[in-house]
Amino acid sequence: MTGFFTLNHQNFTYESIKSGDFTSKELDEYSLNTLSFCQAWLKGETSFIIQTSGSTGKPKPITLTREQMKASAQMTGKALQLDAGDSSFTCLNTAYIAGIMMLVRGFELGLQMTIVTPSSNPLQHWDSPPTFDFTALVPLQVEAILEQENGEQWLNTMKAMIVGGAPVNYALEQQIKTLDAPVYATYGMTETVTHIALRRINGVNSDGYYHTLPQVEIRQDARQCLEIKSPTTLNEWITTNDLVTITGDNQFKWLGRIDRVINSGGVKIQAEKVEKVLEKTLHQHQFSCRFFVASIPDERLGEKVIGVLEGNSLDETLKINLFETMKAQLSAYEVPKQLYVVPQFAETPTAKIDRLRTLEYLQSDLG
Repeated sequence: MTGFFTLNHQNFTYESIKSGDFTSKELDEYSLNTLSFCQAWLKGETSFIIQTSGSTGKPKPITLTREQMKASAQMTGKALQLDAGDSSFTCLNTAYIAGIMMLVRGFELGLQMTIVTPSSNPLQHWDSPPTFDFTALVPLQVEAILEQENGEQWLNTMKAMIVGGAPVNYALEQQIKTLDAPVYATYGMTETVTHIALRRINGVNSDGYYHTLPQVEIRQDARQCLEIKSPTTLNEWITTNDLVTITGDNQFKWLGRIDRVINSGGVKIQAEKVEKVLEKTLHQHQFSCRFFVASIPDERLGEKVIGVLEGNSLDETLKINLFETMKAQLSAYEVPKQLYVVPQFAETPTAKIDRLRTLEYLQSDLG
């Protein structure tokens, strides 16, 4: 395998990486970690230990094989019609699977890679950023790019863009719908070697369903949770905790996680459903902040639904208006019984909201 890529504005040839020439250079931790993985890949390592992000549970190491990772790269390339020679832009943390797989796609699909240290605004690395055919971004990065003067124009040069790592909120989805370049939300996890399904957010082919990549099979278990089999799972069925509705051999609608079902007064409530309504309600009232829906113990209901918002305070009139708007769209059990505001959310190593730790802090304050 021959070639080169650009990492933080420095060119590195595959040969120099394979031989370890970079170890003598003064490089930051991100660059060294990235080059260390690239060296292992180029030397033909057959297995890799990847750390999960901890967004849905305690972080843990998972071993993935080279064949699984190659299969994932090829499946993505086919689904997005990426060709050898296309340019890719990597601005994700290469210590985790999403960033690692951008590197693997570059090697396996023959892409011209440009890699930069992750930041909330990836365009800050240039006065006049070059254009690319393909990238993977988190929602926060998409928001920052769209705030740039030529951000929309820059995104529209893409052949394909995938957005993952966190849900795309209602306001951002409306902005993405105005873009010309194809934008996809992803469904997947470390265990499936990133995404196994894509949902088109914009364009005439957009809908609310995830469509599986080539060679992926899906079904439901007795709980109505998704099960997946594909080359990325070594063609073995793996069971998720994601409640879905399967609407065809290759498409499904994601409803939420089974461990986020709240039993309030004997009524089962899906937290993600309430979050979607709260999200639209906040947007309608022109209030922007991070938030999530959860539950806390209640003597009468067992658990009561609450909303937790990040910020300094919430105007009492706005709070009343939010409740009134939500009552028109949710049942009495589903409407949050209280909206709490905390100054700052706890986060996972990949900057996702750590709901469990944030709730612990909130409940300690509530006594």
